[in-house]
Amino acid sequence: MHFISEELENYVALHSENEPEILQQLNKETHQKILQPRMLSGHFQGRVLSMLSKIIHPKHILELGTYTGYATLCLAEGLQADGTVDTIDINEELEEIQEKYFNTSEYKGRIFQHIGDAIEIIPTLNKKFDLVFIDADKENYINYWNLIVPMMNKGGIILSDNVLWSGKVLEEVKKNDKSTPILLEYNRITKEDPRVETVLLPIRDGLTVSRVL
Repeated sequence: MHFISEELENYVALHSENEPEILQQLNKETHQKILQPRMLSGHFQGRVLSMLSKIIHPKHILELGTYTGYATLCLAEGLQADGTVDTIDINEELEEIQEKYFNTSEYKGRIFQHIGDAIEIIPTLNKKFDLVFIDADKENYINYWNLIVPMMNKGGIILSDNVLWSGKVLEEVKKNDKSTPILLEYNRITKEDPRVETVLLPIRDGLTVSRVL
C-alpha cells in the first residue's frame, strides 16, 4: 500500500537531502543482486534516519535487521567521534555485501556485525544505547522491545519500522497472518508503556519514534 502517491513520494525525495554516493552505489547493487530489494530503507527514509541520528548524536547505536547495511550507514552519520554501531542480522549470506560497504565507509572499525538470533545476541551486548532501530522479524518485535528498553539511556530513541504493515493494521486479520496481530499489540504497547513517549509517523510503511523517559 502507498500511503501517498508515487508522484508525491518522488517530490518529497527531490526536496530532501541528497543521497550520498556510497548509498547510491549500495542501493543500486542491492536492486541488482539481492532478493526483495524493497526491504531497503531507500533515499527518503534513509535521510530521515540520518537526520534523527544527527539530532540525537548517539554514542552507541543498536540496529536489528541489517539487510545490506543501507540503514546502518544512514544511522552511523550521527555518531559521536568515539561512537559505535552494533547491527544484528540472521542472514549470513548478506554479510559480504555489508562488509564491502562498511569497510568502504568512513565508519570502518566502528560498525560491529553480529550474525544470528537477536534474542540471544542482545543480552550479550554490554552497552547502554542512545539510538535503536528495530527492523527485523515482526513476530519478535515485542520480545525485542522488552529486551531493549532497559538497555536504553534516558532520553534515548527507539525507532520501529513497518508498524503500519502495508495498511494491514486497519484490516480484518487473516487466519494465517502471524505478523499483523503482533504489530497491533506492539503499537498498543509502545503507546501505553509508561517508560516512553511515542509518536507514530506515516513514513513509508510506518515509523514509530519512542523516547525513553
